Amino acid sequence: MPTAFVLINTEIGSENEVLEKLKTVEGVEEAFAVYGVYDIIARVKADTMDRLKEIVTWRIRRLDKVRSTLTMIVVEGQK
Repeated sequence: MPTAFVLINTEIGSENEVLEKLKTVEGVEEAFAVYGVYDIIARVKADTMDRLKEIVTWRIRRLDKVRSTLTMIVVEGQK
């Protein structure tokens, strides 16, 4: 099952608002507000790579107050 971690920059002061919206997006397994270069990190899973790309491109990146994202697709995981 394709998985990715999406690092998200938001507009200043809108981290919690974006975090709450992310939790309603299908495929977002977890999302956390973090300190550092990025404001939020989300773990996204989908049935196919095409669906994963669709979630990131059309659902996450288009959320209001999301300024930029960096997507890291998992190559190998640990159970």
